[in-house]
Amino acid sequence: MLFDAAGFEPLTDEPWDDERVRAAIRTIVADADGAFDPVGLWPANEWDAWGSTPPLKNLYCGAGGVIWALDALVRRGHGETGIDLAAAAERTLELWREAPDLAAAEIELPSARESSLLCGEAGLLLVSWRLTPRGDLDDRLLQRVRENRDNEFEELLWGSPGTLLAARAMHEWTGEERWLDAWRETAEALMARRDSDGLWTQQLYGSTDRLLGPAHGLVGIVHGLLQVESEWSESLPREAAEILAREAIVEDGLATWPAAAGGPLAPASGIRLQWCHGAPGMVATAAPYLDEELLRAGAELTWRAGAHREEKGAGLCHGTSGNGYALLKTFERTGDERWLEGARSFAVHALAQAEAAPGRYSLFTGGVGVALFAAACLDADPRFPVLDGWD
Repeated sequence: MLFDAAGFEPLTDEPWDDERVRAAIRTIVADADGAFDPVGLWPANEWDAWGSTPPLKNLYCGAGGVIWALDALVRRGHGETGIDLAAAAERTLELWREAPDLAAAEIELPSARESSLLCGEAGLLLVSWRLTPRGDLDDRLLQRVRENRDNEFEELLWGSPGTLLAARAMHEWTGEERWLDAWRETAEALMARRDSDGLWTQQLYGSTDRLLGPAHGLVGIVHGLLQVESEWSESLPREAAEILAREAIVEDGLATWPAAAGGPLAPASGIRLQWCHGAPGMVATAAPYLDEELLRAGAELTWRAGAHREEKGAGLCHGTSGNGYALLKTFERTGDERWLEGARSFAVHALAQAEAAPGRYSLFTGGVGVALFAAACLDADPRFPVLDGWD
C-alpha cells in the first residue's frame, strides 16, 4: 500500500466550469478582503498559530503570504481587492519586528531563523519591496540573504535554498549584480556542504535527517540551485534524478517516495502523500528532470488517491491543491490533456473544501492558496507558488 486510503476521499463529480471557478476565486478574495483589519491583519487559525504570537505575519501561513497571493491573483487577472496591499505589507513587517512568528521553545530553530524566506523576515521584505520598491527594503533583504548562507537546516522553509529564490527574484527585477553575487555565494556554500552521495543532511528541529521532498529536502534544495545557470546546471539534475530513481517505491505502475532517504514509507507518523512529503511534491518539483516513467507513476498514484479529507484539507502544503500541482506539472512535461483535466478535478474539489471551511487566511494552508491553484488550472499554468515565480 503506497498511501493510507483512510486519509483521502473520492473527487467530486461536479464538472469543470470556467465561470463557476472564476466566481469561486472571487469569493475567496472577497472573504479575505472582508476579514482584513488594517491594524491587526487577519485572524489566525489555531493550527497555523501554534507557538507564535498572532496575528501571523510570515509568508508560509501568515499575512505576508496572503498579501502576496492577493497581489498575484490581481496581476494574473483573477481578482480585485480593496485592500491597500502595499500598506498591509508595511504593517506586516512592523508587526513582525515587534513579535516575530518564531515557534515556541519546544522545538529547536536555526541560528539564522529570522532570515528564513517562508518563516522569517526575508519573505516579508521581498513581498513589501515588490509592492513598494525602496532602498531600505532591498538593503535589508540582501543582509538577510547573506545571513542565511550557512543555515544548518539545509532546506527550503528556513534554510539557504529559500533565500536563493529571493536573490534570484531580486536579480530578475532589478538587474543588480549584487543579487547574483549573493546567489552565487550562497549556492557555492550550499554545494560545498553536499554529502558525498549527492544528498544533504538536515539538522532540523533537533533531529538529524536526510530528507527528499521539496519543503525540507533534496528536491527543494536542487530547485533553488537550478534557478541560475552555473557549473552544476547539467550534472545536478542528472544526479538528483538518479537518487530519486534509487529511492522510489514502485508497485504496479504507481510510485512514491519516503520522507527520508533510505527510510521507511510508513514511519510512526504515517505514510504521507502530499506536496511536502511523497509523490505529489516530488513530481511537482522535480518534473523537469525526473525520469518520465516515474513522473507518470507518481502522478497516477496522486490521481488514484483522490482528495485529502478534512484533517489535511484543501491547501498547498499538505492538502488537495498541493497534490493537484503534480498533475499540472505532468501535463506541462507530457502534453497529455488527461493530466490537465485531472488537475481541474482537484481544483473543483479543493474549492468546495475551501467553501465548506472558510476563514483560514494562509498561503500554504488556506483559501488563497486554493484560489491560486484554481487560477493556475484556468490558465494551464503549472508554476507552483513562490517556488516557480513571484508574478
